[in-house]
Amino acid sequence: MKSASFRLAVVLAVLLGPPVWSVADRVWAETSYFPIPSVSSSKNDGNDAGLIVPVLVTDPDGELRYIHAPMLIHNSYLGARGTYNLFRYDPGGRLMKFQASLTEDIERKLVFTFTDPALSDGRYAFSFGGAFFKNATSRFFGISQDTPESNQSNYTAREVRADWKFGVYLNEVTQVALSQRYREVRVQTGGVTEFPYAGQVFASVSGMQGASILGHRVTFHYDTRDNLISPTVGTQVTSYAEVNQNFRNGTNPLYTRYELDFKKLFPSESKRMILEVRGNIQTTFGFTVPFYERSSLGGQNNLRGYGVDRFIDDHLIVLNIEQRIHVLRTRVANVMAEFEVAPFIDMGKTFNTFKKRQFQDYEATPGIGFRGIIRPGTVGRIDYGYSKEGGAVFAGLDYPF
Repeated sequence: MKSASFRLAVVLAVLLGPPVWSVADRVWAETSYFPIPSVSSSKNDGNDAGLIVPVLVTDPDGELRYIHAPMLIHNSYLGARGTYNLFRYDPGGRLMKFQASLTEDIERKLVFTFTDPALSDGRYAFSFGGAFFKNATSRFFGISQDTPESNQSNYTAREVRADWKFGVYLNEVTQVALSQRYREVRVQTGGVTEFPYAGQVFASVSGMQGASILGHRVTFHYDTRDNLISPTVGTQVTSYAEVNQNFRNGTNPLYTRYELDFKKLFPSESKRMILEVRGNIQTTFGFTVPFYERSSLGGQNNLRGYGVDRFIDDHLIVLNIEQRIHVLRTRVANVMAEFEVAPFIDMGKTFNTFKKRQFQDYEATPGIGFRGIIRPGTVGRIDYGYSKEGGAVFAGLDYPF
């Protein structure tokens, strides 16, 4: 699901400085309006241009409580898009997100999520969410890392998603969680006419006929970081095992997925420089697993020089190294904001067997990021990564990992 224009606009709202309008009342310390132009470019999603009005609402202590962001954007592939975004930040790390959008050609989106990381005085964690969307700029190149760029095809991913997760803290830094997810996918004609329709070019690939997936997951979390959203020190280890059933595959409906994710932050004594190292391993086992359920490289969170889902196969290995450098701290819109530059390099590969070439054939994408941070709960970023197929730009309201 993409919302790059909105995320980039909020990043720019922070980077551009004081708001155009601010009002105060007895309940909230300040409500700040940012009418700003929005321009973005994505390797898969095309070019966006339009206007967004992020509204930042702070409480009397200067803590950010709400972000409202109506937007009107024109996309080079799909035409005009109207969107409303809402973020609500509550004490204890609770976060609610809502987004609704309507695009002139094909795309629709309705998303809701709620997260409480410290339920019942911190003994439990709970989250749930649901979504319906049509992403008309999805790309598929085939299975394996050897697929050439000339294989590029386009499709619309029409999806319904729902999920919940309940975690129990074994101690202050260790959690075990149970979760379920439902994902219904239909592959339809895409909105990017310059590329062929994936459903015709790759008609025999598992998943092109759609899928209805119910997944059951057990997750182990170990987290010593000092903050969930904008950490400066600590270690995080996450691993899960998941059993899935595809109700649209009567012959081989079951498959399993596993993941191990490790992150470590190495701050300088002043914390003006923070080195983060991240390693990730994902595996998928089963017959006729839908291609969008396999391990994937490319996009804003792992191999930032490529578009989303550039390489797909059963398994993947990723190594990310990022140096975050503090450059400025100042007051913006009644809150203290910090700014970082972050040179990085991402390395990774997808593959279908562990029997050979584990230390060969890695893709590498160097790049640089720019970050605006309102601690403890808001991070805006713009990342540019370079690859042998060119460059890619990604924007987000979070760190990449």
